[in-house]
Amino acid sequence: MTRGNEAVIAGIGQTEFSKNSGRSTMQLAAEASIAAIQDSRISPSDIDGMVTFAIDETDEQTLMRYIGVPDLRFTARTPGGGGVSTATIQLAAAAVTSGTANAVLVYRAFNERSGNRFGQPPPVGRGVSPIPRRMSWSLPFGADTPAKIYSLWYQRYMYAFGVENVDFGRYSVVARKHAATNPNAWFYQRPITLEDHQNSRWIVEPVLRLLDCCQESDGGVALIVTTAERARNLSQPMVRVIAAAQSHQLGGDELFDYYLGDRATFPEADELSRRLYGSTGLSPSDIDVALMYENFSPVVFMQLESFGFCGRGEAKDFIADGEIELGGTIPVNTNGGLLGEGYIHGMNNILEGVRQIRGEAANQVENVENVLVSSGRSGLILAKG
Repeated sequence: MTRGNEAVIAGIGQTEFSKNSGRSTMQLAAEASIAAIQDSRISPSDIDGMVTFAIDETDEQTLMRYIGVPDLRFTARTPGGGGVSTATIQLAAAAVTSGTANAVLVYRAFNERSGNRFGQPPPVGRGVSPIPRRMSWSLPFGADTPAKIYSLWYQRYMYAFGVENVDFGRYSVVARKHAATNPNAWFYQRPITLEDHQNSRWIVEPVLRLLDCCQESDGGVALIVTTAERARNLSQPMVRVIAAAQSHQLGGDELFDYYLGDRATFPEADELSRRLYGSTGLSPSDIDVALMYENFSPVVFMQLESFGFCGRGEAKDFIADGEIELGGTIPVNTNGGLLGEGYIHGMNNILEGVRQIRGEAANQVENVENVLVSSGRSGLILAKG
């Protein structure tokens, strides 16, 4: 791949992150998309590709009409939910570097709080999605929400390495600390203490308290992916996609990931780490900021270890020592992450990665060259243009 043909993120956009948007998911998608188009200074007529999630209810042809895109020659959707959020950029990058599309709009929008919430029956008349079908065997046993499902996995990690819920709380405090100084965050100006965390109610004892859990948010996020050559004369500094990968292993599952040997580890993230570092020649010491998907706080611990920022079982001490805070060895989720900023299936973490590279983040880290954005089963390394 030549440097001119390299994929770059040329524009980003979002709505506010709320608990009651008062708008349809299509309107949220359109607002975020228009913001990304305006940020990049391209024209809607330049967009010829779209990528979103398979479970996104907003269809491409309706969104085209909302934002004025005349013709699409490429569309794609990722499987599953937040674990493959960064795969949206991988698909878009593959399209533009191969010449299949010139400029791809990546979007995700939902009303996860004010609309249908996870664990509730779908609205009357709505078809059954793949996730409830996969959950049908677990529902009779009460495993009806992600907190319950994932806690079976996380409890093994706790047992293997002597981790307690209070250790998870130290991550939650950092996430809320970063959110408190980020005006885009739902929890802006609302930090918490470790005591607050420990006083929050149990969701799944002894693993997860309320303040270990990501938010349920309404909102939309969008990005424009094109090539470096096409982005050269656009308004924003180029953010290069220098690596993008996924890992889906035999016997694995985005929800019921119980069957990959020792569940004190995260095999998909281990493999993802090898692929991202291997394709770039970078190492953990070359990463300036890490944005890590955290539907629940324990998964940050596992990803820190998988990506080599600390040794196996050492994440609790690494976090307790302040290494993931601003000024630490590897600042993590500088936007507040999904616990603190908002939960748009992890897509808002990609926006934070772009802002850190551009030098315009609310909690800006100095001299950022390389940013890791990990969703656990998919990931990116972004670099300065």
